[in-house]
Parts: sequence; structure tokens; C-alpha cells
Amino acid sequence: MTVSNGFVSAIGSGTPPQARESIDASGCLVTPGLVNVHHHLYQNLTRAYGPMTNSALFGWLRTLYPLWSALNEESAHVSAWVGLAELAMSGCTTSSDHLYLHPRGAGDLLSAEIAAARDLGVRFHPTYGSMSLSEKDGGLPPDDVVQDHDEILATSERAVAAHHDRTRGAMVRVALAPCSPFSVTKQLMSDSARLAERLDVRLHTHFAENDEDDTFSLATFGCRPTEYLEEVGWVSDRVWLAHCVKPNDDEVKRLGAARVGVAHCPSSNLILSSGIAPTVKLRAAGVHVGLGVDGSSSADSASLWLEARQAMLLAKLSSGAAAGTARMALEMATRGGAGCLGRQGEIGELSVGSVGDIVVWSLDGPQFAGVIDDPIEGWLRCGPASAKHTVVHGRVIVRDHHLVSGKLEQMLRDHARLAQRMQRA
Repeated sequence: MTVSNGFVSAIGSGTPPQARESIDASGCLVTPGLVNVHHHLYQNLTRAYGPMTNSALFGWLRTLYPLWSALNEESAHVSAWVGLAELAMSGCTTSSDHLYLHPRGAGDLLSAEIAAARDLGVRFHPTYGSMSLSEKDGGLPPDDVVQDHDEILATSERAVAAHHDRTRGAMVRVALAPCSPFSVTKQLMSDSARLAERLDVRLHTHFAENDEDDTFSLATFGCRPTEYLEEVGWVSDRVWLAHCVKPNDDEVKRLGAARVGVAHCPSSNLILSSGIAPTVKLRAAGVHVGLGVDGSSSADSASLWLEARQAMLLAKLSSGAAAGTARMALEMATRGGAGCLGRQGEIGELSVGSVGDIVVWSLDGPQFAGVIDDPIEGWLRCGPASAKHTVVHGRVIVRDHHLVSGKLEQMLRDHARLAQRMQRA
């Protein structure tokens, strides 16, 4: 395989053409770069935070919002850098981020994390997230982390103008992402959908995550979450939804008919006891199902390899042993994620003309002894595995299991200082 100017230019056998740099992948498995379609990078500042380790979703959020209100440009930049580095070491080459928390006076958090992604060389799909309903309005977040309706829309449009790259192979694209039906108004959901259509960008939100979500929707809107999304114009192929744990069979069909995307976050759903998303049914209905590591404090380990393995195991548990295969999970981690982000045929696959995002996985050592028949099943069933080499747009960012950047140790020191400050706030 040859990568030229960031794109795959040739695939084949025989003597490779002269190249500025070559990678020997003998005895290794080579896959497309993995695609992470749901994360909250800033949350690694409160990873495994003790007081909420046994909480369900709503209690978990109420515990952590006051700590997260200390977020600023420095902590957004450092947490994004460390989180994206962790992802790259697990074979992730493209990551989204749902940055919905913008404390008053915190600065330009979106630009701060985009700068981190550019420095590392990771392909990045940040979202300008938002919350407009505080506790006094019947929402969950405190007053100091929510924004005004008009401010949200105006800042969203400025973020797209400043950062969104529409060219093929773009390293940064921006989406709009009101946080959830229980933290924004119905008007903001509708207006965000109209704005995204006018700007031709994608939409993202949390959806049908657990039983509390369903109960809130019925009590507040008089309908189930899927009906609510239909009312506000969010059931379309412009949308990808985080979690989607609780749709019924009819709703699965409606989501599939609209070609909606879903970010399946298996570890987070297990830790928060939310349930098991019906991924096999969703895929069969035509939904683009990708994988998300979700934020720390719920999932904690930002390994896309681990999420692929968890997705495989949960599919077996919920839909039968034959339903959950390693190839299915790999497809979710690559082409499924590309579908969520609207980049089919561009990312998440290795074909002539696709981006040069490549991961090389070593299959040696005791954990892979005996893996002969099917290296893809071996890659996901054995392990744990980390990327030997991670290449993004033709540039090596992980080499021999180590991050190429020389900034890691300093970033980890900065992260420790900032995490301690936030958890003591």
C-alpha cells in the first residue's frame, strides 16, 4: 500500500514503489484507522472520581457538574491532548468530541481542543455542544455552565466559520451538538437543526440512554424520545446520536429509514448500568452504527480497541453468539463511524482514494500464540492490544507502541496539576 499526499494511492502486491518512508508490517494485522464518534475529552480530568463511581446517569451528572465548572482554555487543551494521545495509541485516527460545557469566563474551549488535535496530528470532529436549561429551569446543570439561546446559535455559527473544513481529507470538521433533551429547550433543538441545514454541517446529541431518559421524555414532552426527535427535525441522515440504548422495534425501523447514525458506547452503558444498545437490530435496519469511548468518569478507558471488543461481546450476549463477530465490530469501529460522520468512502477504509489513516497491530507475544486461522478474530478476542504503528494522513503519530510527540511527559504533568485543581474545587 502506498500513501501519497495523505491519500492511499496504490494497493497491491510485489515490489513497492520508492517511498520517503516505509513501514514493515510483516506478521502484523493492518486495518483502517479506527473512528471514535462520541467522547467528552475534558472528562478525563475527573477519571474514576470516587463519589460517583456507583451512580446512575442523572445522579452522576449532578455530582460532576460543579467540578467541571472549573474548566478553562488550559484544561480543555491539555485534557484534549492527553485524551487524543490515548486514543491514537489504541489505533484511533479520527475522533469526535462532544464539548457541551462552556462555563462563564472559560474562554474559547473549542479552539483550545482543536489546537491540541492539530499539534498531535489526529483527525478531529469536535462539536460545539450546548446547554440552555439549568436547575432553575428544570434541567440538571447548575446556572454557571449554561448559555443563552441566542448566544449558543451565534457562537455555533462562528465556530463553523472559523474551523470547519469541507475539503476531502479534511483534518477538522465541526458539528452542532445541543447536549440532551433534558439540558436544552425544545426551541434550541429545532433552531439548531435549521442552522445545521443552512450551514451544511452535522448534528449530534445524547439520546435514549437509559430508563431515566425515557421517563423524563414522557413526563416533560408527553412522548418517547424518538417522537421528540421527529418533532424537532432531528430524524435525518445529518444526525448521529449517542447511546440509543432504549429504542423499541418500531423506533429502530424509523431511525434506520432516516439513515440516522448511532454512537454505540458499550463500556459507558455498562458502567452506568444503562443497558445494552440493540446494535444488531439497528444495523439491520440501516442505521450507521459506530463506536464511542464516551467520556472518562463513565467509561474511563479511552481505548477504541476495547470498545470494539465490548461491542462484539455485547452483541453475542444480546443477539446470539453468531451475531457478534470480530469483523462486525471492526466494521462498526471503521465504516460505521465514517457513516456517522458523513465520510463514507473517505475515512474508515483502505481503498485507492481514501485517506492514509492506517493502523498496524502486532500479533506476536503470548496473548496471540495459536492465532493462525483468523487474525481478525484473534486481534479482538485475544489481547489486550495496542497499536504498534498509527498513521494519520500519511504521517506516523505512534511508532513501535510509543507516541512520536516529545510532549507527552510534560502534558501528563500539566494534566495532573489541572486534575487535582478541578477535583479540589
